[in-house]
Amino acid sequence: MSDPERAEARPYRSTSGIEIKPVYGPSELDGFDPEQQLGQPGGFPYTRGVHPDGYRGRPWTMRQYAGFGSAEETNRRFRYLLERGQTGLSVAFDLPTQMGYDSDDPMAAGEVGRTGVPIDSVADMEILLDGIDPAEVSTSMTINATAAILLVLYETVARRRGADPHQLRGTVQNDILKEYIARGTYIYPPEPSMRLVTDLFAYCRAELPQWNTISISGYHIREAGSTAVQEVAFTVANAIAYADAALRAGLAFDDFAPRLSFFFAAHNDLLEEVAKFRAARRVWATIARDRFGSTDPRSMAMRFHVQTGGSTLTAQQPDVNVVRTTVQALSAVLGGTQSLHTNALDEALGLPTPATARLALRTQQVLYNESGVAATVDPLAGSYYVESLTDEIFERAMAELEHIDELGGTLTALAGGYQQDAIGDAAYEVQRAVESDERIIVGVNRFTDEGDEQRPQAQVIDPELEAQQVERTRAVRERRDQAAADAAIRALEAAAAGTENVLPRIRACVEVDVTLGEISHSLRRVWGEHRP
Repeated sequence: MSDPERAEARPYRSTSGIEIKPVYGPSELDGFDPEQQLGQPGGFPYTRGVHPDGYRGRPWTMRQYAGFGSAEETNRRFRYLLERGQTGLSVAFDLPTQMGYDSDDPMAAGEVGRTGVPIDSVADMEILLDGIDPAEVSTSMTINATAAILLVLYETVARRRGADPHQLRGTVQNDILKEYIARGTYIYPPEPSMRLVTDLFAYCRAELPQWNTISISGYHIREAGSTAVQEVAFTVANAIAYADAALRAGLAFDDFAPRLSFFFAAHNDLLEEVAKFRAARRVWATIARDRFGSTDPRSMAMRFHVQTGGSTLTAQQPDVNVVRTTVQALSAVLGGTQSLHTNALDEALGLPTPATARLALRTQQVLYNESGVAATVDPLAGSYYVESLTDEIFERAMAELEHIDELGGTLTALAGGYQQDAIGDAAYEVQRAVESDERIIVGVNRFTDEGDEQRPQAQVIDPELEAQQVERTRAVRERRDQAAADAAIRALEAAAAGTENVLPRIRACVEVDVTLGEISHSLRRVWGEHRP
């Protein structure tokens, strides 16, 4: 039965406020130039994807983000997922690791292993990768302020196992600007933080040429409340800032840009999300060619990872989250992602259990093997609605980028709070719409049931794991050559105070068992801390 009152009240707008017409037809594409706006898959402007054969040659990389408790517990989860068909690792680190504190630091008390795995030293990284060959898997590490340290720890373990660093594949997030904008796990002021980013670019070019040096993240911007258009625009604006910084550091755009990668969220508005991914590729290709003069197709082709939207999950009726995640994963696949993480149904309650993580992985496997959506490249190309929406998002994102330029660029806009305020306004509008029932969330403000309070048991973290981790970190310090550690720290501080690339000095510290917290504190002494 129809609901006239609901039909009248419903706003036919996308989540970015784009008005949606009741019917789309040829008139929406008047003046549409397929060669300029679409191209072919694998060719400029990459609207249709970065690979000519889409998923026919190989599936997207299926990752499940994992990390909790201890390196031992996380290693067991990684091996469990790899045995069940996962094709890449995605590491979540706990808050002390993200903020540059060792597990035995008073600042870390009560937080060790809670939101990810604690990694303080090479000893922890050895355990995390026990039984896993770094040369055989692609590893994504969601880490920013301490990205350089974690990458060097990973590289050091691989070297000790005889792996060729030139063959290591993976991504380190290394996107500090979105921390200032949307997330908050920064340590140093923007200027030295940007230096760490570009030092890592240069280091990887020489030492880890197949490693993606940054994953410029719209995910956290979207999760903080942005619209789809803002997600694209603010992410590309950050990419422009990183590129400008690398150019100032003496790197050529086409030398570092092929290793740039991006990271987006997938939310519930299926076709807007598909259009967003397609438009994002067109935006970056246009910026790379017209702004930076790129002539390398690898620099212009936006490669990205997608994670389904954690903020869209509900604690009420958590089983329904499987449906949400499936819709979101479908948008990522139809939009041409290179890798994908699907959230587990219980992540609104806590860390996923093995069973819910497996179901999330199975969702991807069903999409690839059973749905048929991977059989052809860009299956929605030519849809009057999707092409119109793709064009609209492209135009709005380019206008937003122009406005940020008018404000003085990303860093100036950020310092003035422009991005933060815009995201806050968008988040307010979403919450207002939910509270007024203008926007329906199943199980929250509509279709609620008796017994919704019955929820699955969330993953439990053994409190003893923190004590064990603290003991291991202290043991590392006790057995090392302290004179060698002190000398390595002094050399790192001298490099940080000058212009030398700090990554080789960080590697020298790691090799003599200087811990992540000690390295971070040595850089704090030179660079200070960011106080907004």
